[in-house]
Amino acid sequence: MTTCTPRAAWGNLLRRLHFYIGLFVGPFIFIAAFSGTLYVATPQLENALYHHALFSETQGTARPLAEQIAVAENVTGGELRLQAVRPGLTAGDTTRVMYIDPALKASENRAIFIDPVSLEVRGDMTVYGTSGILPLRQKIDYLHQSLLLGDVGRLYSELAASWMWIAALGGIALWFYTRPKRRINNRFQNRRRLHVSLGWTLLVGMLLFSATGLTWSQWAGGNVDKLRAEMNWLTPQVNTQLQGPAEKADPHAEHHGHHMTMSMPEMKPDLALYDGVLQAANAAGIDATKLEIRPAKREAMAWTVTEIDRSWPTQVDAVAVDPATLTVVDRTRFVDYPLMAKLTRWGVDFHMGVLFGLPNQLLLIAFGLALCVMIVWGYRMWWMRRPRQMAIDPAKTLCQSWLALPVWGRAVCVAVSILLGLSMPVMGCSLLLFVIADVLVLKRV
Repeated sequence: MTTCTPRAAWGNLLRRLHFYIGLFVGPFIFIAAFSGTLYVATPQLENALYHHALFSETQGTARPLAEQIAVAENVTGGELRLQAVRPGLTAGDTTRVMYIDPALKASENRAIFIDPVSLEVRGDMTVYGTSGILPLRQKIDYLHQSLLLGDVGRLYSELAASWMWIAALGGIALWFYTRPKRRINNRFQNRRRLHVSLGWTLLVGMLLFSATGLTWSQWAGGNVDKLRAEMNWLTPQVNTQLQGPAEKADPHAEHHGHHMTMSMPEMKPDLALYDGVLQAANAAGIDATKLEIRPAKREAMAWTVTEIDRSWPTQVDAVAVDPATLTVVDRTRFVDYPLMAKLTRWGVDFHMGVLFGLPNQLLLIAFGLALCVMIVWGYRMWWMRRPRQMAIDPAKTLCQSWLALPVWGRAVCVAVSILLGLSMPVMGCSLLLFVIADVLVLKRV
């Protein structure tokens, strides 16, 4: 067995792990980066494509919400449960009346778009999630999060998010271990220099997108929610219970909109309540131009009116209104959120490209394209230097590099691997596959 110094062993370990991440996880990170770039690049296209539904040129005074919702009820035949209403409060905007449709997937709603002035039905389509994205971006979002394969496909995006931050930090550490003492001008070093430069430039973004992406993930996301709950980092929710204790907050409330159709008796509230509840919320300081009104899920519960303007400055205050007395019984204010809840809100909105508007979009488009270039360039570097025949130094394999570490180094690697594997199960399982692949390669040497 070839021996090497501990420093060389650490370098070999980082190099081999970085290679495996690039070879096996790189394609998934590329797909996530490219589809995410498409997602943030299409809001203006979506506004143009669905302009008729989203906007109206009718001039005049908006009719009461009750009349607008009544038109939507006629369209649906009154057979669907009304989930929420987003009033068109800015001149030219339409009102969105959203229904729970059993034929749709979780987090999807059927939306009827009403001209608030003329009461014309401007559109009827499916919208998705609390952001209310329309069919074009919905397809891109499904591609981004699950490759259009449902829950099974979500493993791909979790794999990408779990490893991207390790690839970024590991690449920087590998550069420190292997950088030449003096500048060398040859083809490989010049190709490597571009890869390293992009890595340094994109480092903060890769860490941020890994962190925010994991909050949406299937397995690691559950552990993130538990941590947030233990540390009191959850987004505050208004208490809609008019009697008894508050319901437990949904930890995914800020980026999911699950229907919760089970155990909810059918309720048909007086449509006039929507105008009264909105007026009560306005009087309580809910003054954003983007609002969502949700009727009570069942009796003895309050209605909610929530600001949904997630641009800067963020407006996501909410109130709970007793529909019987039209009084505000509870409220949450963004200014009172715990710091980590604020950072989560801002991080998620930045991830989606809505926090700073167009500058946010342009920055994310540049980031996504640069990340794709870095991945492709990494493959090119590997392809140009690949051995023509099987000629692998056993000391440079993952397992042998780990064995060459000091005892404390091996113990730290095992402890960190177990901890990360338990926190991010998809990463843990894939790491095990890396080790198996490395053992198989070692046996062929």
